[in-house]
Parts: sequence; structure tokens; C-alpha cells
Amino acid sequence: MKLISWNVNGLRAVMKKGFMDFFTQVDADVFCLQEIKLQEGQIEMDLPGYYTYWNYAHKKGYSGTAIFTKQKPLSIQYGLGIEEHDTEGRMITLEFDSHYVITVYTPNSQHGLLRLAYRLLWEEAILSFVKALDNQKPVILCGDLNVAHEEIDLKNPKANKKNSGFTPEERGKMTQFLSSGFVDTFRHFHPEETDFYSWWSYRSNCREKNVGWRIDYFLASQKLVPQLTSAKIHADTWGSDHCPVELQIKL
Repeated sequence: MKLISWNVNGLRAVMKKGFMDFFTQVDADVFCLQEIKLQEGQIEMDLPGYYTYWNYAHKKGYSGTAIFTKQKPLSIQYGLGIEEHDTEGRMITLEFDSHYVITVYTPNSQHGLLRLAYRLLWEEAILSFVKALDNQKPVILCGDLNVAHEEIDLKNPKANKKNSGFTPEERGKMTQFLSSGFVDTFRHFHPEETDFYSWWSYRSNCREKNVGWRIDYFLASQKLVPQLTSAKIHADTWGSDHCPVELQIKL
């Protein structure tokens, strides 16, 4: 089973930059999107063989998530079921026979950490939600989690220790999540490898120089570790300031 996750930073924009070529080529069983930046009816996509699920932000042109899946899920949940967290279209949960798949677009703490306090409340709520699901059946959670967990996960850690996405508070929440029974699947297969990133600033030719951050993840329940096959970052796929990430697993 192949799963792909991609923060497309505007689905309508990336559709003009080869999205469907990659989608067709990669032939994923589950394809998760973040930051679709659109409302219902603003795009037409022909995806034969896939069930499609969309969670739009109330604010136009902002945030939003989607999942395209070949297998029809048993149930679908949009958001966390908590009003203060569910206006920005940041999460979709699909239930299948043996597992859950969740796509997540974690709130950015913003410049000056103006939204850090809210971000930490979100982290607490999502961890509680996912742990409850994990008690029922294993969970695969993917998306733009807006944090580089360890120094190995970004090019310039010393210069970013007080910046959004690499604060001690945000990194600590990721540590807490993993220690609650989950694994960072890319690091499971590539524990020490450097210079693997999934996001690059548009400024200063960062992508060409590979000055990036690894902030897009597949996290999986520890009980799924024996079934993990591979994890990959598609750094050669352009179209967004993020690139797609991949997980293959035997389910």
C-alpha cells in the first residue's frame, strides 16, 4: 500500500505545474493534501478510481485539506469535533477495516510566535484525539506538521532556535507525540541521514541550494512498525514550496 502526502500551497496553482503528471505517475492508494486554498466548486478534478474527501476552511483561499483514496472508507470525520479547532479545514480522518488514515495541516506559529499559544492547544487536542483512535485500531497520520523535530531536520538549526517551527515548545510536542506510541517513519528507515528536507523558502534560491526543513511527515502507530516497507521524500518534484512525502506499508 502506497500513501502520499503533499502540502500543495494552493491546489489550483499546482494543477498548472504538473500535479496530475505526478499524481498519475506515483499511483498512490491514498493521496493526502494540505493547504488546498479553495472552496467547494472552485476546482474540477477527474480522478477515476478514487473516492475524494475535502475539508475547506471557512476563510476563502486559506488552509484546507483533502484525501483521495482507492478504497472506500468505513467512516469519515472532518476536524477534531472541537469548534475552536475546526474552522480552518485542517484535518480529515478516514477509518478503514484495519487502520485509520489522518491528513493534518498543523497551524503555523507565525512570525514572532504570535500563534504559538494556539498551536500548543491544537497539539494537545490532536494528541488526545489520535491516542483515542489508536486504542481502537492503528493510525497513520500524515501532513505538514510545521515542525522540524531534531537539528538533523533543518539546514540551519542554530539560527532558528527561536523561530516558528523549531521552538523548544513545538519540538517538545513532537517528542511527546512520538513517545505516546508513534514512530516517525522517515527516521525509522533513515535515522542519521542529513540534507533530506520537504520545505524550502521561496527566498534566496533556498531550494536550489537545498537550504530546507523537513516538516512533512508520516507518523504511524508503533504496532505498525513490522509492516512498514519504505519511506521516501520526493525532493525532485516541484510545483509547491513543499515536496511530496511517501510511505509504503503492508496492510
